[in-house]
Amino acid sequence: MEALSDEELIARYRLAPASTASRRLVEELFRRHQGRVVAWCYRLTGDRTNAVDLAQDVFVKAYSSLDSFRSDAKFTTWLYVIARNRWRDELRARQSRPRESPESEMFNDEPFDVNDALSALTARDARTLVQRLMTDVLDETERRVMTLHYGHEMPLDAVTATLGLTNPSGAKAYIVSARRKLHVAVKRWKANA
Repeated sequence: MEALSDEELIARYRLAPASTASRRLVEELFRRHQGRVVAWCYRLTGDRTNAVDLAQDVFVKAYSSLDSFRSDAKFTTWLYVIARNRWRDELRARQSRPRESPESEMFNDEPFDVNDALSALTARDARTLVQRLMTDVLDETERRVMTLHYGHEMPLDAVTATLGLTNPSGAKAYIVSARRKLHVAVKRWKANA
């Protein structure tokens, strides 16, 4: 197989049925160029580990695209184009990923101050607690008045009209009563927590 050119190996590979023989042809082809491809990748990356990984990607891409190789260029030229394109793809991917901060900087910030997910969970837990306390200590009318006024930001006179409240103070009386009950319930909850 040493006497065969790269193009002749590819031609034999294309004619051979998928078998051990066709695999040996590809292995020979890639063995010939492994050192060269790793060297190209090293020049592109400047890092040995990344160069070996990139070279592996180049050979995987070359193997999957071997049927599309046209003999109007040298096989090494085709491999180099794959290596260069694969490196450009890697650079684009790196630029789109967030940069890592040095570990020393991670200890300067309080994660709770900047963590939106944690803030959202805390807010959700607070809403759940308020809803539970409202269900436990308020009557139906007080819950509806609180929800309309605070949850939907409805003015008290509109809440009074919407619910058809006939007491002299309207929704305001229910708000005062509900807030007093919730204040006591929160104190009890804090004492038990």
